[in-house]
Amino acid sequence: MATIEIYTVMTCPFCTRAVKLLTAKKIAFEEIDVTLSAAKRRTMRSRANGRTSVPQIFINDNHIGGCDDLFALDQAGHLDKLLSMAS
Repeated sequence: MATIEIYTVMTCPFCTRAVKLLTAKKIAFEEIDVTLSAAKRRTMRSRANGRTSVPQIFINDNHIGGCDDLFALDQAGHLDKLLSMAS
């Protein structure tokens, strides 16, 4: 099973959408709330090639992008394959 990490903030509707998609697929993931943590935000930004928007999603340490990118992978039929790959 893939290792999934998603950086979020509490009031972000895009974060909520991404989390709901992963939850609907019954996939275990780690949600990293960066709302009140500058250190976690710096880590996210470093891992996401400078991106500061949330969510930022990683599958097996590979940067997928944000919510729109996650949904595009799903609609193209590639997300399930990525999620089934071991890290």
